[in-house]
Amino acid sequence: MMRILAGLAATLFLALPLRAEIAVEEVTSPGGIRAWLVPEPSIPFVALELRFRGGTTLDPADRRGAVNLMVGLLEEGTGEMDARGFAEAREALAAQFGFDADADAVSVSARFLTENRDAAVALLQGALAAPRFDADAVERVRGQVLANTRADSQNPTRLGTRALFAAAFGDDPYGSSGDGTAESVAALTRDDLVVAHRAALARDRVHVAAVGDITGPELGLLLDSLLGGLPATGAPQPGAAPLALEPGIAVIPFAGPQSAVIVGHAGIGIGDPDFLTAYVVNEVLGGGRFGTRLMAALRETRGLTYGVGTGLAAMDRGALVLGSFQTANGRAGEAVAVLRAEWARMAAEGLSAEELEAVKTYLTGAYPLRFDGNAPIARILVAMQMQGMPVDYTARRNALVRAITLAEANRVAARLYDPAALHVVVVGQPEGVVPGPLPPLE
Repeated sequence: MMRILAGLAATLFLALPLRAEIAVEEVTSPGGIRAWLVPEPSIPFVALELRFRGGTTLDPADRRGAVNLMVGLLEEGTGEMDARGFAEAREALAAQFGFDADADAVSVSARFLTENRDAAVALLQGALAAPRFDADAVERVRGQVLANTRADSQNPTRLGTRALFAAAFGDDPYGSSGDGTAESVAALTRDDLVVAHRAALARDRVHVAAVGDITGPELGLLLDSLLGGLPATGAPQPGAAPLALEPGIAVIPFAGPQSAVIVGHAGIGIGDPDFLTAYVVNEVLGGGRFGTRLMAALRETRGLTYGVGTGLAAMDRGALVLGSFQTANGRAGEAVAVLRAEWARMAAEGLSAEELEAVKTYLTGAYPLRFDGNAPIARILVAMQMQGMPVDYTARRNALVRAITLAEANRVAARLYDPAALHVVVVGQPEGVVPGPLPPLE
């Protein structure tokens, strides 16, 4: 019977119809916790998303990896249940929980059937408020983190990205991996995990979204039960991260037939009034699909790479414009030169009217495809809260994209892209790439 319920729960992830205009209710619990809710009573299933602002940037400098390891242990037992007991209880309820941490947030996802709601919430409450941090579980999850760290050290794109962030942010937590190093993770104690738990999981930094078979009053009571046992306040949030990224080229030797190329410079934050326009412009330059300028120049015309993408890394405390691709070592110098030339052309010339209309059509048509079920909608809504967007943004977003003018797009392109400021990291054995200052563009 439980296996049947588990299969049913999986199918319920696609409960809501495809749509981008969603009626969102703003809910405040009796205890003062705010949430966004999309009620959908037709199927007895709820998707719940929590984000605790702060994430791995709350780690002390000498305890990098503490929040990440702590989050990995949240499903490893609570109260009288050890890790196995917790897993069995979750499976018996046909519930699914997910825990993750990144630089800016700790993420908690929950999926449960209406008939099991109270029991599922009670189980999740124990995981969040009273994790056991048993010694055997700590060592098991520590081993998993260290294995991931070793794998990352053999991934050239990861190595290059981390090198660029280190150059950009230095000693700030953004400048190093939130997973920690082999040395820092090995040194973490249970006391460090307890401190990280109190610092990161607190009611003063939580954002909540729920979609499914639940009313506003029911959600309010659920949240007070789920989160009431957490501290009212956590560790202070860090301030802005100073950006110290200098233009130039760095080469990291790495054995293999290809080089990974990562480029970047200062970007635009989510709260900047030009951000949406910058997002549209970036889609034309390097949105990671066929038809972008960089894909045409690097792959379709010259066969230098299988794929290339650029993006706006708009974090809570800093912002970058980033790009990456891989290419054969023997053609790395040519590929870097082509990317730099396209970066400069976008800054100098901007978009054509045809490019702008085409990207508007693509972005407005693709937007509803994101809303393909309860869980994706809940994730989108909680991300909107983290980014400070209004509750009706999903209904207004496509109109905002359509309203962008060519003059506005080209002004933002000139502001966003600065070829003279590019920091280029190449990981591999590249030919035609000389470390040091950027050479003149041809």
